[in-house]
This record gives sequence, C-alpha cells and structure tokens, in this order.
Amino acid sequence: MTGLFRAPAGGRSDRSRTVTFTFDSRTYTGFAGDTLAAALLAHGVHLVGRSFKYHRPRGIMAAGSEEPNALVRVGGTEPYATPNLRATQVEIREGLVAESQNRFPSLRFDFGAFNDVLAPFLPAGFYYKTFMWPIWGWHRWYEPAIRAMAGLGRPPTAPDADHYAQIYAHCDVLVVGAGPAGLAAALGAAQTGARVILCDEGAEPGGSLLDANPATQEGRETLRYHAETLATLADMPGVKILARTTAFGMFAQNFVALCERVTDHLVQPGPDAPRERLWQVRARRVVLATGAIERPAVFPGNDRPGIMLAGAARSYLRRYAVRPGSVAVLVTNNDAAYGVALELAEAGVKIAVIADSRPAANGALPQAVRAAGLQVLTGHTVQQTSGRLRVKTVSLAPTGGGAARRFGCDLLLMSAGYTPSVHLFSQARGALRFDTALGAFVPEGETDAVRTAGACRGVFGVAQAIRDGSEAGLMAAGTGTAAARMAPGAGAYAAASETPQTTRARAFVDFQNDVTTKDLALAVREGFVSVEHVKRYTTVGMATDQGKTSNINALGLVAQARGTTLPEAGLTTFRMPYTPVTFGTLAGPARGALFDPVRQTPLHDWAVTQGAVFEDVSLWKRARYFPAAGETMAQAVARECLAVRHQAGIFDASTLGKIEVVGPDAAVFLERMYVNGFRKLAPGRTRYGVLLREDGFVLDDGVIGRLAADRFHVTTTTGGAPRVLSMMEDYLQTEWPDLRVWLTSTTEEWAVIAVQGPRARDIIAPLVEGIDLSPASLPHMSMREGRMCGTDLRLFRVSFSGELGFELNVPSGHARRVWDAVWERGQGYGLVPYGTETMHVLRAEKGYIIVGQETDGTATPDDVGLSWAVNRTKGDFVGKRSLARPAMALDTRKQLVGLLTDDPATVLEEGAQIVDHQAPTCSLGHVTSSYFSAALGHSIALAMLAGGRGRHGHAFAVPMPGGAIPVKVVDPVFYDQAGARLNG
Repeated sequence: MTGLFRAPAGGRSDRSRTVTFTFDSRTYTGFAGDTLAAALLAHGVHLVGRSFKYHRPRGIMAAGSEEPNALVRVGGTEPYATPNLRATQVEIREGLVAESQNRFPSLRFDFGAFNDVLAPFLPAGFYYKTFMWPIWGWHRWYEPAIRAMAGLGRPPTAPDADHYAQIYAHCDVLVVGAGPAGLAAALGAAQTGARVILCDEGAEPGGSLLDANPATQEGRETLRYHAETLATLADMPGVKILARTTAFGMFAQNFVALCERVTDHLVQPGPDAPRERLWQVRARRVVLATGAIERPAVFPGNDRPGIMLAGAARSYLRRYAVRPGSVAVLVTNNDAAYGVALELAEAGVKIAVIADSRPAANGALPQAVRAAGLQVLTGHTVQQTSGRLRVKTVSLAPTGGGAARRFGCDLLLMSAGYTPSVHLFSQARGALRFDTALGAFVPEGETDAVRTAGACRGVFGVAQAIRDGSEAGLMAAGTGTAAARMAPGAGAYAAASETPQTTRARAFVDFQNDVTTKDLALAVREGFVSVEHVKRYTTVGMATDQGKTSNINALGLVAQARGTTLPEAGLTTFRMPYTPVTFGTLAGPARGALFDPVRQTPLHDWAVTQGAVFEDVSLWKRARYFPAAGETMAQAVARECLAVRHQAGIFDASTLGKIEVVGPDAAVFLERMYVNGFRKLAPGRTRYGVLLREDGFVLDDGVIGRLAADRFHVTTTTGGAPRVLSMMEDYLQTEWPDLRVWLTSTTEEWAVIAVQGPRARDIIAPLVEGIDLSPASLPHMSMREGRMCGTDLRLFRVSFSGELGFELNVPSGHARRVWDAVWERGQGYGLVPYGTETMHVLRAEKGYIIVGQETDGTATPDDVGLSWAVNRTKGDFVGKRSLARPAMALDTRKQLVGLLTDDPATVLEEGAQIVDHQAPTCSLGHVTSSYFSAALGHSIALAMLAGGRGRHGHAFAVPMPGGAIPVKVVDPVFYDQAGARLNG
C-alpha cells in the first residue's frame, strides 16, 4: 500500500514504480515522483519535526521551498548524510533513509518539549537579560549549555563523499520560475531568436499549472497549455530548461547564481555525475516569474500538526493524488481558498466548515461552495485549536466577539492571502511599494535589465499570468511594449492583520523559530522601533525559510503595535540565499588538495632530484636552497651566494607574474597605470615599473619590456600577478574603456631561467641563436627575441642580484630542455643552482626591495628609495594625486635604510623594532629584511626608519629579549654601490 490517504487515481507521480523508503526507522512506500512530504501525508503522517525553541510538535504546512516545519536529515550512511532538507523538496527514491530532527529520544516523546512549559519565562530577548549574571557564569554555565542545545539538524561528522560542479553560462534572457508567467516569458523571448535559460526549483516545471483540476474544462486547457509549451521550448535550440534549479541570489549586472540539484533523486547516479551544480549566469535581461507565497493565518494554536496552507493541500491533491486529511476546516480571508474546499470535497474530504474573516463573501467561488452544500461562516475566525500531536478540534468565533462553536477535524487549512515573492527583485536593487488591496509589497516599476511577471508583481490568475509573462518575455528580448502590461490585481486578497487573542494560547508568526505575536509586541514595548531591530531581537524571519511565510504577518503586527501603517513600519532586507545552499555547491571542486592548490613550476622535478628544500611562496612551491651533503641552510646559502658573486648561479624565476599588454594604446595605458613613462621606451628596451594604489602607496613592481610599438611584456611579483591583472582590467573597463588595449595573463606560458654572475654570458652565449649578447648590443635593461635550444626565447638582460644577469623566458613546455642545456654547459664555469633564500640575500646586499617585505601598504615610492622612478612630468597616473599630498613628502616618514650590527655575526630578527637609546620605549621603525652576507663577512639588514635618510651614521638599538642590540644606520646598498658588476 502507498497510503490510505492516496486517491485511487490521478496525480503526476508514476504509479507504475513503487518506491520503498524509511522515516524515523519505519518503512513506508510511495510512487516515483513523490516528495517525502507527499508520501508521508499519503500514510497519514503529519508530525515530522519539533520547533527550534519550544520543541513543539510540528507538521507539514506547505508544499514547496517556503516550508518552515518539515526539516529532515536525509542519508543513511554518514558521508552522505545531509541535515535540514525540506521534506517538501526531497524526492523519494528506493532505499531513501530520512529522519526527523531536533528531538530526543523520539519525535513523539521529546524531552526538549519541557521548554514549552517554561515558555512564560522565555520571552523574546530573554537571553540578553538572563545570561548577564553572574559575569563569570557565561563561559562556565550558559555557553556550554546553549551550544549543546543549539542547532536544528545533526551535522555530519565525516567528510562529504559527494562531489559538486560549477559552470558559467551566458544568455540573452534568463527566466526565473517556470509557472504560467515564466513559461510564457520564456516562449515569448525564445520566439524572437533570443538565447533563453529557464530555471525552476521544482522537479517538474509548471508551478501552479500543475495544480489544475483535470476534471474541469479550464483545468484540461491549462494542462494542455503546460504540456504544449514545455514541448515547444524543449525543441527550440536556443532554450535551456533547468528543473530542480533554484535561483538563490542576484548580483550586479544581472549575474545570477543558480543551484541545480542533479542526482539527489536518483538511486544510482553515474560515477561522474555531481550531486549539485552551481550555475553562474550572466544574462543580458532577467525575467523574474517567481510567483507568490500563500500566507498563513495568525490565530491561537496555529502551529499544530495537521494545520496546513490551503494551496498546499491543493498541490498534494493534484500533483500526488494525496488527501491531506479526512475532515477539514478552512479558515480564509479571500475567495481563492474556496476553490480548494470544492476540490477537496469532490475528492472525498469532508469539509466541516469554512470560516471567512470578512463580513461577507459573495464571489463566484463562495457561491459555488454554498451551492455544493458546504457550510460557510462569514465574519468568523479561529479562537482556539486542540490536539497534542495533531489538530483535533477548532473553535470558531465571530470576529467582533461572541460565542464560539467547536468543530472536530484532522485537517485545518488556512489562507490569509498571497505574498508576491520579491526576494530576487529586491536583491537586484529593485524598489518596492505596498499594495493596500493585496496587503503585500510589489515591485515599483522595472528596469530594462530586470523585469517581473505574474504573481510576483501582483498579477494573479492563470490566463492573466500567461499574458503578463508573454509581454515580459518580449520586452526582455527587445520587442515588447510596456503599454501592453497588466496592472497588479486588486481586491481578491485581504491585508495581513492580527486575529484578536481571546485566550491565553499563543499565536505563532515564525513557525521555525517559535516567534509569537506576544514576542513582537514585547519587542516594540521595549523600544525596538525599526523592523530590522525587531527582527534581530525576536529572530522573526531569521530561520532557514528567510521569512517567506512570516515576513508580512510580522510587519503587520509590528505596525499594529506601533500604531502605524504597515508601509510606514518598513521592510526588512531580502538577503541571499533564497533557500539554503550546501557548502559543497559553493566550494565546487575547491576541496582537499584543490582547496589551496599547490602550483609547481616546469622545473620543479629537477629541483627535487637535486635535493632542494622548498618553501611556499603565494600558491607556489619554490626551491629555497640546495644543500650539499651535511650542509645547514646557512652554509648552503653562503656557498650559493659566493658562487653567484664569483662564478655563476642558475635560478628558477618562473613564478614571476607575466601579463601581455597589447594594442595601439598599450603604452598610454601603462603610463596611466605605472609611475614611469613608457611612450618613449624603445622596442627592445626594458624599464623597472612601480605600480601604486589610488592612495599613492606601492602595490607592486616588476620589469616591463617593450616587444613592439603595440606590445609589452609586463612582469609582476610572484604573489601580485592576480591583483595586478584584476586592477588593470578594472581600470581598462571602468575608467578608460576608450583605450584599445587587451590584457592576457601569460604566467603559465613562459618559464623563466635566471642565469646570474660574472660567467653568465660565457655560459649561455653558444646556446642562444639570433641575438648578439655583447654589452654594446645588449646593454643592461634591454631585451631581444630569438631562439635557444630549438625554441622561442625572450631574453632579458636584467639582474636582481647586482651581477651580470640574463633572464631566459622560454615556453613552459620546453623549459626543462633549455635548463638542462644551460646546466650542462655551466659545469665548466662553476655554475650552481640557488634558491629563494640566496636570491633574498643577493638582492638585500644591493638594497633592492621586495614588495610586501620592505613595503607594508603604507610606503610611497620615495619611502623605499624609488623616487627616481616617478615621472612627475607626464600626465596623470594611478596614485599621482595622492603623492601630491603634503603628508606624503614629510621628512619624518619612515624611509628605507641599511643597518649594520656591531657584532658581524649577529643577525637581526625581521620585524624587530628600532628605538633610540634615549627613548627605548618609542619605536622609530622596524627591520624588514635581515641576513648574513658571506660576500661582506657581516650581517646586513634593511629597515624602515622614521627620517631614515637623514640619520645615516647614527646609532640606534634593536630591543630583544636577551638585551638591546646596537645598530648603525647606513646606506641600504651594501655591495658594489657604483654598480660596476652589472656589466660583468
């Protein structure tokens, strides 16, 4: 049996496929296509969970993502277990294991329900007052207890065994929601030739069309329209339909995030299929056809299992052929709910009574209900309900006061109007206005980029939504007219209002967080006027449903408590995600080894064979030094430094960032970005470039070579490549879009082999083809293109060591062959490999800075001795105006200096402070780099010192735990100050 409450025929589930699943260790059956909620209701199971605060019994209230109560944990084995899934969205599959949450020891008998007894002592904000005393009690008593009780579902303890995918997509029109308006919008846009993506969170696109009654002519026409439209869209080559896909966030420039549930409904998904897929869509136009959410009524005892939204009951009946109960009472304030009563009655559900809070109900549907012999009480509302684990009786009383009448039932349906789903429109910075007739906020106007259609803009009814959606789709495609749009509907749905409480029972507004009408009134009495403050004080709308069913009711109650109107009370912020999204979807493949990817150069394996010791530099693994047998790091670095100074060294510099800047305006662009001038730089020459932020502080540096009149090879620091390219793209697209320039990251394309030392030219000369390496033809800071070892070569004559130096830029795929050739030839010249530690010592001996080490985000070019690089005669460049501020030129600013210790063997600690002997508690600067120089036989240090250039020769101290270390301020260039060794 698939359930006593299952109709013998009907529904959209596949009755030929019976599915067995378990809920709380009990076995049930359903049909393929059922949701977990539908399958449980078919067996008469309404109790599915416990509320967060009071652990009150809660049942299935809705049929979609707005469900606040039916949160379950799905997955039998730990690696695949997922908590807090909505039973209304979980599709059953063979062997599915689900369990209720937030209860102990069982769902029917929960110790946590004792909180319900203490409810009078646990009002809104009680924790702000209760846990203030004693002061030491928070960490000793309160926090451990609260943490033990916090949360809803039990989190998995094992790593997630599923995998997730991410994809980027572009389209002309993205339609969110595949109800009547969404389908019509997609069809209208697609018929113009536009590329369309249509997404819907349901397993089957269709929205309210799926709730049509096939027994009526109107219902048959609705279902026919649904089938024919979907078939037409599926056959159109420019249309992509995504079911089980939620648009959970809208960002700038129509960038929309979609979460597609790919395999959760499958018994045996393919091994390569992801569980979920994140779609990152950039759309030229977006049509939001997100529908409306039925509002629950606010009355005492409105949270018992068996109390359900009227529209949800219709969905379960039409989509799954499930009768949610045997005897029903309907409470409403609008005509639409009367149709639900008729359909349930035709399906065999006894309608005990319909209570309408309006003084009169004379529309076509109320008249049809009376004609069918159903009892209607106008001007009545709920006074009280009873039933511990499921509603048993409902007491109805006149809204103006009077005697109550009690009715027995196992199903209470409620409908307090509809709230247009404007979450995404609001996230797109769309303005909202309050529609008094609808009692809800609706979009205030539209933009060319984002349009709304159907119920989400207050246009109700299938025919009206189809017409409205079609016009929205045509407008999004650029062919429709605003004059054809329909105005939002009016009069059919009443505004939200609080039902008078004639008993001491509580009326719930936020079902998941147990926020009552009394909590909201208390928050206002305690001075919380802003709805945002009320939200945080009471936690209303802060549950996993993001206030979908509670928001408008809460705002109405706050307005009532303040004695103002609902629009004057204001509106809370609609934050993403629309529905919860797994961390796996957001992370995608970025997990395990890919969470923080390790990048290796093409020459990494060679360094491994040579016994290199590696260090992490940004995302790269770099060889730090190459120890010989028995050598310490200090000994290895000293040997490598002396080899470079006296013979030659070879260094892997492939990690340097590289950007190709190409276009007729490339030189103009670089002049505006960097402090240097580039328009007069001749092809074949290079220049050291300094890049600033807008505030005038150094961001990055590197050598820039001009390959041709319209082409530059720009290098950056190892860690700076992404931010430099991003900054360049930002300025090119937002500040100077008129410049004809194209940027390409080539970091991975070129490997860089640095050969440094007096014998460098002798080593590489026989291997280089087509380039004259003589000093006259290839002077320092020049470059040439040629061939080397049968591959392309960009040869830079530059040095970061102060010695004669060449940087061989070769395609990464050929780097090992070139390296091996240089290494083999260099053996006759004393060539040694050296690593980053030696590179640091060599550059510090020459006073060369490293961005991020000598600079800390507050250093100007002048501070670090680079004022010579700033071309102040050219036009504007990034940071120029900031450099003109008087504070940027003060003599008291920290400036780059060198430090020498009295004891040649004492190496200062990097980051150590510098003080005056007379005022040892006042820091004047700090050490930025410190090493022992084998070439000088003395320790050296670079430092940033206040007024440093005017203090050469002065003595200071570096305080350390073992005592102050005397230091002397010197020029930051320690070795070969004349620069003669650059020419070998």
